[in-house]
Amino acid sequence: MAVNDTATIRRTAQHLRVDTLVRLRSLAVVGQSAAVVGVHFGLGFPFPFAFCFVAIAVSAWLNFALRIRYPISHRLSENAGSLLLGYDILQLSALLYLTGGLENPFAMLLLAPVMISATALQPWRTLALGFMAMVCVTILAFFHLPLPWYPGETLHLPFLYVAGIWCAILLGLAFTGVYAWRVAEEARQLADALAATEFVLAREQHLSQLDGLAAAAAHELGTPLATIALVAKELDKLAPKDGPMAEDITLLREQVARCRKILGTLTSLGTGEAGPLERLTLRDLIEEVANPQRSFSMPLTLNASGEGAQPICRRSPGLLYGLGNLVDNAVDFATSGVVIDASWTKDTVSVVVRDDGPGFAPEVLLRLGDPYVTTRGSDRRGGGEPGDGLGLGLFIAKTLIERSGASIEFSNAAAPDTGAIVTVTWPRGVFERDLDPLPDVGRWR
Repeated sequence: MAVNDTATIRRTAQHLRVDTLVRLRSLAVVGQSAAVVGVHFGLGFPFPFAFCFVAIAVSAWLNFALRIRYPISHRLSENAGSLLLGYDILQLSALLYLTGGLENPFAMLLLAPVMISATALQPWRTLALGFMAMVCVTILAFFHLPLPWYPGETLHLPFLYVAGIWCAILLGLAFTGVYAWRVAEEARQLADALAATEFVLAREQHLSQLDGLAAAAAHELGTPLATIALVAKELDKLAPKDGPMAEDITLLREQVARCRKILGTLTSLGTGEAGPLERLTLRDLIEEVANPQRSFSMPLTLNASGEGAQPICRRSPGLLYGLGNLVDNAVDFATSGVVIDASWTKDTVSVVVRDDGPGFAPEVLLRLGDPYVTTRGSDRRGGGEPGDGLGLGLFIAKTLIERSGASIEFSNAAAPDTGAIVTVTWPRGVFERDLDPLPDVGRWR
């Protein structure tokens, strides 16, 4: 899954579900209806019952319309969610206006829409809804119909008491809004962290499975590769040394030897010992990565420059394989040459692999490095065969390079130039980690 796709799904998952909002409003409709009916018919208090019933009926009709229009699992956009919560504030304010304003004990329910917004919408939307609720509360403090009471009697609460209710509601809006937003934000961050962990674990599991497949493939390919090597050796003996096929047979034997080396590497990634060549300067590293490609006709240009002494790393078969795959991919698609630039500063070490081929396809550029994502299969030099370009090589290379502590970035050259650019960057401390102190013979330069 692409990074953009993951971010979009995460943002969408945070939106209000229609079913949640409908259920909450249904509960409000039932509660409001029970309160209005109980006060009017149970207690016999006079108040505008018909207007209150109309306000409640509008909410019930809106719930019915939402249930018909959207499926249960539908998530509202932030605009729609904000409008519906804003309506809830206005509807409850209208009921309070008809039934005593802030003198009505149910005035505290104005906190509910703002708290729901704080858990699901962006902070600025919650702030806007909170401001709307504050305006409504302030208006209700001064303008409202009398509180329903016994016939022939009028209950007037002291203005100081009403002002206290006004302050309590405003403080409640601020406190519950901020608290609900903080709790929801922590839950979102935890969900994001869990999603990222699951993605990393899935990549590691996939790579572990490929480790086993690589060992099995190396075992199965050993016998046919030995047969090819034997046939190539016999052809070399039989063919004239200056014949037209001599160069092809020599190349064939070199590539058989290279295949044997690759199969050996696949069965021992990260377990081999480098002996006296355990340390590599950055230039030696890119030289070793580029050497297997020099037998091809594609020119390779290596550049190394930086501040001070070259950085030194411990030889790592996984890192060599990962960088080698990037270079091999560049050689396959290059038109006239491949350039490898190595540079370093006191803080960072970077390797940039460039080719002048067709570049990465725009539709896969953001998904490169995911398993089974084809890069540029049909543009490979010499065409391509079915099954080429599955993306597993680049997936393995990216994972191995990232295991070394590097970040990897894929891009295309800016017009009018063409070609792909792969940039690998390490913090210098990470690149040179796990190095034993050198003896008193000086560091390599």
